Amino acid sequence: MLAGVASHARPSERTFTLRQSAAVADELVASLSDLAPAVAGEKLPAESISQSYFRVREGELSDQQAALHGLLVIYRGLEDLCEAPLSGADLALEVAGMRQSVLDLTGAASGADRDVVPSATVPEPGAGVSLEDVWSARWLIGHQVHVLFNVCAAVAVADAVGRLRHGDSDAALVRLADATVYVRGFPAAMTHASTIPADYYMAAIRQTMAPPSVDVPLSGRQHRGYKLFRAAMKDLLAVVPDSYEHLAARAPELAEARGALLEADIIDGERHVTLAYSMVHLHRSIAQKPEGPDNAVAELRLMRHRRAAQYAPLIRFGDHYIADAVAGLRHS
Repeated sequence: MLAGVASHARPSERTFTLRQSAAVADELVASLSDLAPAVAGEKLPAESISQSYFRVREGELSDQQAALHGLLVIYRGLEDLCEAPLSGADLALEVAGMRQSVLDLTGAASGADRDVVPSATVPEPGAGVSLEDVWSARWLIGHQVHVLFNVCAAVAVADAVGRLRHGDSDAALVRLADATVYVRGFPAAMTHASTIPADYYMAAIRQTMAPPSVDVPLSGRQHRGYKLFRAAMKDLLAVVPDSYEHLAARAPELAEARGALLEADIIDGERHVTLAYSMVHLHRSIAQKPEGPDNAVAELRLMRHRRAAQYAPLIRFGDHYIADAVAGLRHS
């Protein structure tokens, strides 16, 4: 069903296919719940202010529980996507990440869903909910999809690293491709969360992520799922540190697979810059120190440049201008 979402069709057809997918996701959630009910996440301690705010928890889960909780995130995401004004391009990327999550979490083989028959009754969206409530919920739902993609990407990259260390390059290529699907979905999920009016975000949501609403300002550095992904990427580059030219000479498929993943990671950084600009313009980040010289956009742009400089020799079309500039700053 997710493979058949009409991301670039007319609004009515696009919404219908999303509702079909949400209905099937709901059925799968019910089937998994019959095996064992979901863990009451709110009863688990939060590891950070960010986890508490975004309703995210960490814990040891069985395969069944991991699949159930992942599908619950996907179901809520699909329900909201029926109404969210997301672009067709971002919708395609987010749905692709959701589909890969289903495959990874349930252990289903790609293509095994071709015989699924959609539910005869497709639920309509709830009535009587204010737009403000929809926007506030969307901010959390989109971030939860992003967290799911972060964790799944971290696992996929770690799997690829393990395969490479054991000489199983074919399996590593598959997992690198899976990870790339997730990383391409990172900015799509964040854009999904941000399909709310910037004025509403600034007036109603932003203040809930800073004191006195919370003890300390929320920051991306608090997202443990993203930290897991960054650690896995560091391990990957430790196992395959070769320049693009050297790696392409001995293992061209691996060079392309690694390059696709690194390019997606750069694009995620670039889109975070533009997304922040659309939401906060030139305001400072709520997590920045008052004495800092930059605003939120400048901080994110600097992060993008550092990532692009690190990856420049590792990808086919590296940003060598930025790499040279960063190297010059380090030696000045």
